[in-house]
Amino acid sequence: MTEAFGYISDMSSLSVVGTGYVGLTTAACLADLGHEVVALDIDASKIATLKQGKPTIYEPGLQELMTRAIKADRLRFTTEYADAIPNSEFVFVAVGTPMGRRGEADLVFVKQAARSIAKAMKRTMTIINKSTVPIGTGDIVSRIIGENLEEEIPFSVVSNPEFLREGSAIHDFMHPDRLVFGSHSRPAAEAVAAIYARLDTNILITDLHTAEMIKYASNAFLATRISFINEIARICERVDADVKVVSQGMGMDRRIGPMFLDAGIGYGGSCFPKDVKALARIAETLGYHPELLDAVMEINLDQRTLLVEKLREVLGGLRDQVIAVLGLAYKPNTDDVREAPAIDVINSLKQKGARVRAYDPKAMPVLKQTLNDIQYCRDAYEAANGADAVLLVTEWEEFRQLDLERMKRVMRRPVIVDGRNLYEPNVMRELGFVYRGVGRS
Repeated sequence: MTEAFGYISDMSSLSVVGTGYVGLTTAACLADLGHEVVALDIDASKIATLKQGKPTIYEPGLQELMTRAIKADRLRFTTEYADAIPNSEFVFVAVGTPMGRRGEADLVFVKQAARSIAKAMKRTMTIINKSTVPIGTGDIVSRIIGENLEEEIPFSVVSNPEFLREGSAIHDFMHPDRLVFGSHSRPAAEAVAAIYARLDTNILITDLHTAEMIKYASNAFLATRISFINEIARICERVDADVKVVSQGMGMDRRIGPMFLDAGIGYGGSCFPKDVKALARIAETLGYHPELLDAVMEINLDQRTLLVEKLREVLGGLRDQVIAVLGLAYKPNTDDVREAPAIDVINSLKQKGARVRAYDPKAMPVLKQTLNDIQYCRDAYEAANGADAVLLVTEWEEFRQLDLERMKRVMRRPVIVDGRNLYEPNVMRELGFVYRGVGRS
C-alpha cells in the first residue's frame, strides 16, 4: 500500500462485476497495474466476445491494454460468480444504474450483484462500489450481503467513485486528478487505496456517504457549467457578442478555468443526464426543491431544439428538406449514443417532415439497432451530397479536417448549422456558406 498508510503494496486478486464502459476499463487498467483480475458479466454473448480478446465497446487504447493483460495471464472473463468471487480479495461492482421512471437511479443490478457476491463468498473480502449510486447505497449493499451470506464471513464495503471520461477513460484511470475512497471502516478504505499505489495522485479518504455524494456533486457541477455557458451563448446572440471569446476570457480567470465552457448542443451520455436527474430526485424525496439542478436540465434540453429552430429559420421550413447530420455519438472518440443529443435532433427533424441522412465514424452500428428509418452514409461527403443543410452535432476530429470546398460543391444549398462551434464564422462565410453557430456574433 502507499507509504502514506505505512505499508507496502502487493499485487491483489480482484474481481470486477460488470463489463460496461466503467467495468471493462477498470478491469483492463487494474490488470495493467499488475493485479490478477477476473471480469464477470451475466451476459454470455458479451463474455464470449471478450474471451476472444475483443472489446465490446469502443475506447481508444482499450484493445491494446486488453491484449497485453490477457497475454500476461492477468485478465480473464467469466459469467459465473462461483468462478470469480471465492478467490478474490476485492470485488469491484461496476454494473449499470439506469434511470428509473421518475429520474431516480435504479439499483436493481447493484442489488442482484450484492446477493450473488454474498452467495459465492468463501473468505474475508472488501466490496467496492464503482457504479454511480445514490447516497446510502453502500449501506444497502452491506445489508444485502449480510442477509445472504451462507456462513458468517467478515467483509467491508467501500465507495470508490469513478471519474472517467469516455474517449479518454484509460488516460483518466492512469492519470487521475484524485482518488476517492469512502467507508465506515478507514482500514478498509486504505486497503482499497493500496490497489492504486502505483498511481501518483491525490487521495481522499472519507466516510461512505460523503464519497457517494462527491461523485454526484462533481457531475452536477460540470453539467451546470455547460448549461451556464449555453445560456450565456443565447444572450450573446442577442447582443452581438461571440461566446467563444467570452469563454476564453472567462477561462483565463484562475478562479474559473477553461474546462466545460464550450457552448453548443448540450451534454449527453450515460453520466451527466442520469446523475443530475438522480441527484434532483434524491433532493425531492428529502423535501428539498433543487431549483438550480432543474434549470440545468431544462437549459440542456432547450439547446437541442434551438439548433433545429436555427435550421428551420435559415431554410424557411423543414418539410421535405434533406438534412445531413454529422455525428451521432454523444461525444467524440466513443460509440456511446446514450442520451446523445443527435437522437432528439433527428427525431425532431423527422417530426417536422425533413429527410435525414447521418454519418458518424463509430456510432452508426449502435444507433442502427434502435433508429433504422434514416439513411446512414459512408462518410460526411455522401451525407452532404444533395443536402439542403448540414447539422454538425459531434465534434469528431475528422470533421475539423473536412474539405469544406468539396462539401459545398456537393450540397444542394450551402447551409451549415454548427452545434459545436467547430468552425469560424468568417471563414465559413468567405467560403460561401450560410453559417450558424451557437452564440457566435
